[in-house]
Amino acid sequence: MSVVSDDARGGGIQVIARAAEMLRLLQAHPDGLNQAEIGERLGMPRSTVSRILNALDDEGLVASRAARGRYRLGPEIARMSSTVRRGVVIDVHPFMEELSRELEETVDLSILDGDRATFVDQVVSPHRLRAISAVGESFPLHCCANGKALLASLSEAERARAVPSRLARLTANTITTPAALRKELERVRADGVAYDREEQTEGICAVGAVLKGVAEQSVAVSVPVPAQRFYRRESELAEALVAWVRRVDAWFETTAE
Repeated sequence: MSVVSDDARGGGIQVIARAAEMLRLLQAHPDGLNQAEIGERLGMPRSTVSRILNALDDEGLVASRAARGRYRLGPEIARMSSTVRRGVVIDVHPFMEELSRELEETVDLSILDGDRATFVDQVVSPHRLRAISAVGESFPLHCCANGKALLASLSEAERARAVPSRLARLTANTITTPAALRKELERVRADGVAYDREEQTEGICAVGAVLKGVAEQSVAVSVPVPAQRFYRRESELAEALVAWVRRVDAWFETTAE
């Protein structure tokens, strides 16, 4: 029987924490970072960065196309993420159908995917004029309701990694300054619901909120609506979504007990 000291256990926990921090950083930079960039952003010595990256590479959790090249999340992360996504979709889809029937509008499920919100499931509105985003499509976080809801749920450090220094303008209504985005996210945290008022696409609006009960993944649900229907139903849609989120989160809490 081997004996492991408390100091050794503490060191092991620290390495795991650093590795997790590194994986989160790479998630926020899908184009990859080299060792020097990782060390600079995380405040780690280059020798520590190299040692952890080598271990993660051996397990397929990160990958680099060339020696000392740019590191990205590896294939094992993609496989694990795919499994988690399928589980979330299976659990949440029946509730999405209920919300879509209640509002007679499209309901989208999306996940935080680096610096974007990626759609993983959808229930389509029965209206002939309706808003639809393809499953697999992704939007920048700062200009869509689901993205802003996801941003508002992050810590300040996580938010800094997920938001680019320059916010792209997609329409005349898009938020393009960090100060305006911070103010918007404060309101989202206070109200529990985010809005897209033709910020991503002209003629399309949405309300969005985060499901806190899904512990494995940052998940948001949004209700996209053509602008001509949205503005007269804005409060109704927001109130219905907030009430729905409470019910679904309560269900997740019950099933987790």
